[in-house]
Amino acid sequence: MMKNAMSAVEVTSLSSKGQVVIPTQIRTDLHLSSGDKFVILSDGKNILLKPVEAASIEDFKSLISRSRAITKSGKLKKSDLHKVIAEVRSEDRS
Repeated sequence: MMKNAMSAVEVTSLSSKGQVVIPTQIRTDLHLSSGDKFVILSDGKNILLKPVEAASIEDFKSLISRSRAITKSGKLKKSDLHKVIAEVRSEDRS
């Protein structure tokens, strides 16, 4: 196993059922638990597993508050909906 401050390199294998074991140290470092969900991305050569994180209640309340403010302003039209959704999705929430 090779490690640096931010990443670990481990070797695992693919089972006959298509399952891959995430090594213990990586699961521990990332606080992963049985049943956690992942998004799987591939560029044709590489595979990326990204844990799916549920939005916090604070994020949800903020979104509702902003939605209400936009609606009350009277400035939002149905034709603006796609633009607003794209803006919210592009925000950095880290």
